[in-house]
Amino acid sequence: MVKIREAIVVEGRYDKNTLSQIVDAPILETSGFGIFKDKAQLELLRQVAQKRGLIVFTDSDGAGFVIRNHIKSAIDGKHLKHAYIPDIAGKERRKTAPGKEGKLGVEGMTPAVILDALRRAGATIEGVNAPLQNRITKQDLVELGLSGGAGSSEKRLQLLKKLHLPEHMSTNAMLQALNLLYTLDELKDLL
Repeated sequence: MVKIREAIVVEGRYDKNTLSQIVDAPILETSGFGIFKDKAQLELLRQVAQKRGLIVFTDSDGAGFVIRNHIKSAIDGKHLKHAYIPDIAGKERRKTAPGKEGKLGVEGMTPAVILDALRRAGATIEGVNAPLQNRITKQDLVELGLSGGAGSSEKRLQLLKKLHLPEHMSTNAMLQALNLLYTLDELKDLL
């Protein structure tokens, strides 16, 4: 079991159950879209984020990004880290049919994928060095044609697919993920 300093927020109880078998960390639930109505739960997340940091770990489908963005808009970003699972087609064992977008959620990921996502997010793991510093800037994305220009959104989508990152990532989320995974030179080589 890997001990993580930050608390982790997930969408529901099945995600929580999966993570609790892999990591030793406080794991909180949004109850899916319930977070939009539950001001007390959002306030708890805010306080936990300020006290020990919070890793947002939602599914890579549209609903997961709506929940992630709601949390991101309600809590100061300096207290948040974002863990992303890759887009993998399939369905969870407990379900009779895949979800609307046909993608596995957090609960359907292997322990290795979950730990990799947490490491990439910069989780403070007991006995491991601090995460890498950012190396790629927004200006780099502009110069590489990934932001602010004609066809940049299509180019970003192609890059996200090539890197097996969720297609719903915003430019800022993609920048954060790129900085956790690559140097500027490595990104240029990928393009």
